Formats: sequence, structure tokens, C-alpha cells
Amino acid sequence: MTTTRAPLNALGLSRADYKGAASTLCAGCGHDSVASQIVAAAFELALPPHRVIRMSGIGCSSKSAAYFLGRSHGFNSLHGRMPAVTTGAHVANPTLIPIAVSGDGDTGSIGLGGFKHLLRRNVPMVYIIENNGVYGLTKGQFSATADRGASLKYAGVNQLPPIDLCAEALIVGCGFVARSFAGDARQVRELIKAAFCFHGTAVIDVISPCVTFNNHDESTKSYSYGKAHEEPLHDLTFIPHYEELAVAIEPGEVRDVRLHDGPVIRLRKIGADYDPTDRMAALTLLERARAANEFVTGLLFVDEHRPTLAETLGLGATPLAELPAELLRPSPEALAAVNREFM
Repeated sequence: MTTTRAPLNALGLSRADYKGAASTLCAGCGHDSVASQIVAAAFELALPPHRVIRMSGIGCSSKSAAYFLGRSHGFNSLHGRMPAVTTGAHVANPTLIPIAVSGDGDTGSIGLGGFKHLLRRNVPMVYIIENNGVYGLTKGQFSATADRGASLKYAGVNQLPPIDLCAEALIVGCGFVARSFAGDARQVRELIKAAFCFHGTAVIDVISPCVTFNNHDESTKSYSYGKAHEEPLHDLTFIPHYEELAVAIEPGEVRDVRLHDGPVIRLRKIGADYDPTDRMAALTLLERARAANEFVTGLLFVDEHRPTLAETLGLGATPLAELPAELLRPSPEALAAVNREFM
């Protein structure tokens, strides 16, 4: 009798080694699909789990951080405060790889200021927004990304315009902005792989339907609407840096975008000739999609040249978390010398 062993990655780990706790979210929740693709991406990239730190705020989306990478570090912060806590964790130990899962409420409402300043500082991390247009954990109120005229059973009709979190990221200068749909598992996975290898803040806004409160046919955040109105910019295939790039194609069929530290994301054009390095083109595309009640998916924008927060601050090679006490705690003489400078 022969037994089939689970495939192992370059670290000798199986995909099961990257899983977390069992989900307590509603059956069919888009957030579980995203968590599954994070597991797949981390396994395929052979990420060392001990080098990853999972960050989250408050909400259904933030619960999902418990459902992947159970061997990694984790911190569940306050509502809207995840960007600030992640910034502190990065400054203390830039060798960690943060992956943050937030929601449209956690990011677009109470956390919007922290979100934009995180992007402004370019903290190296993967920032995934699980966007369903509703506060699912507190029973179905509209969030800041809900469309004007949207209707919910317990909240009535939304009269306010939505905040487009990808547009907000572009305006503040984020170097990696993408949008996807939880129902398109392959695209989500490839974007996450590219985001893990990007040298800076990588934002992925994932339309992730709430099956309990916001999955009716009229909702622009539902599975049915997403499948009918999704407009992919390209077919994505991420090429990790340890694989050889070898393609045999006709000119114009594929565009390869090389990220800062070597990896490449390959964009197979489906429709318009779209340039993901043109920030104004990305903003125009989002506005046209909004006017047409559609959402485009794929890599909206990439800028591989922005310095990260650690580079801007000139942090040393040794993380603050690993410095000995004698270097972190100045002597009385050194402190007195600093004080004299202000006299």
C-alpha cells in the first residue's frame, strides 16, 4: 500500500503548515476565500512563518487574521488603529513581514486617517482590505464604501456617496494598488504573491461579499453582481524571483512589470492597452468604472522607486527589538549631554 504525501515547498513545509484556526465566519463568506489564498500564496512563495506578523483591527475581516499563518506572530489591535500599531512594529523590527487584514469600516471610516498616513510613510507591508460595504459584525449598517442608493434590510437606503479606497491610496502616493474579487481566487492569489514581494506598502482592495447582510442581486458587493460586472484589466501570473523568466510570445501580448527587488508580475492584456505605471490613468479608470457601475480588477498602479519608512528614517541594520539594553538606555552622562544642548 502506498500513501500520497502532501507536496512540500522550498522550506520543507506543506500547505497545511500555513493554515490557522478554523473559521467562525458565516458559511460562504468571501473573507474565508481570501484567507485561503493568503495560505496558498505564502506556501508557494515559501515564506518563513516566523518572519511574518499578522496585523488586524476590529470587524469580521479582522477576525479572519486568525485563519491563516498560525505559526506566525500576530496582533489584533483596536478599531482603526492597525496602521499605527503596524508602523510601530516595523520601526522596532523591520525584518518582519507584516500582512494586515482590514475591512471597509476599519479602513474607510474610523481608520481612514491612519490608513492614509501609513501609505504616505510607505511602511513595507501587505495591506488587504476585505470590502463588503457593510458592518457585518455589528449587524448590517452601511459602511463608507457602500454605494449611494444601496439598500439593506435593516439600514434602509444609503444616501451618501462611497469612498473608493483604491483612489484614496493612489492620491496619497501608494506604490502598489490593486483591486480584486473574492470570487476570482486565482487573481487574488497572484496579487497577494506580488504584494508580498513589493518593496513598500502594497494595498489590495478585495470585494468580499457579506452573505448574511449584503449578498442580494442589487448589491454591488454581492457575488452575483461581481461575477456579472467584473472587468479584469489583465490575466495575472506572478513569477517569483527564484524562477527563471522564459517566455515565447508575440510582441504586445504580455507586459512584464519588474518589482523593486527582482520579482516580476506578468500582465496579459484582455481589453484596453492599460499602463499600470500611470497614476493618473489609474484614477481615470476608477472614475469611469464608478460611473458605469462596474469595478475593474487587477494591478491598478505600481511604483517601484519610493523609499520605505525605514530607508527614510535611516534605521540601522540591527532592529531596535534586538539592540542590547546598554545601547537602548543612554548613560547618565550621555543624557546630560543631550539636555545641555537645549539649555
